[in-house]
Amino acid sequence: MLKIFERNKGFARMTELKNSGIHTRTISKAVVEGVIEKIKPGLYKLVDYSFDENESFAAVCNVNKNAVICLLSAASYHELTTFNPFEVYTAVPMNTPRFNLEYPPVNLFYFSARVYKPGIEEINTGSGKIKVYNKEKTIADLFRYINKVGEDIVLESLKAYVKDKRKSVPKLIEITRQTGIYKKMEPYLKGML
Repeated sequence: MLKIFERNKGFARMTELKNSGIHTRTISKAVVEGVIEKIKPGLYKLVDYSFDENESFAAVCNVNKNAVICLLSAASYHELTTFNPFEVYTAVPMNTPRFNLEYPPVNLFYFSARVYKPGIEEINTGSGKIKVYNKEKTIADLFRYINKVGEDIVLESLKAYVKDKRKSVPKLIEITRQTGIYKKMEPYLKGML
C-alpha cells in the first residue's frame, strides 16, 4: 500500500488501492492508526510523506482534475503578495459539481469558459502536480474580484508584477483583454509603468 502512495507523491484513490488488491478493511485500519488520512471520500494521503509547501494545492488538484489554484493563492504562489490565505482559492469551470474536502479549506470560484481556460500552468512540485494560473492571469483575476479580495492586495500584486524582471506587459494586456478586465486595470497599470 505504501508503494502506491509513494508512487503518487503521497496521495492515492480508493479505486487504485482496491485495484491493487488492498482490502477496504486494511485501508480503514490505516486511517484509524493514523498512517493515512482521508481527504474526501475516495481520496487519501500518506501522513508521514515529506510534502513541500504546495501540499494543500496538490490536495485540491488531486480532488478535482479541473481545479486550478487562483486569486490570492496564486498570487501567494507567484510571490506577488505577502498575504498568505488560510483557504486555497480554487477556480473550476461553471457547472462543476461542488466538492468538499476535510482539509484544506477551499474557497471555490466558478469561472465561465472564457475566463477559466487562459493562463493555466501545470507544475510538478514535491507534493505532486498542481494547476495554477500564471502571473498575468492572476493579476487579471485579482482585478476582476477587486471588491472581494481588497484593493490593497490587488495593487501590491500589480506592483510586484511590474517590478518583476520576467514580466510581460504585452501578455498581461492580452489576457486582460481576453477576459474582459483590461479597462478596469488600465489606469492602475499606466500609473505604475
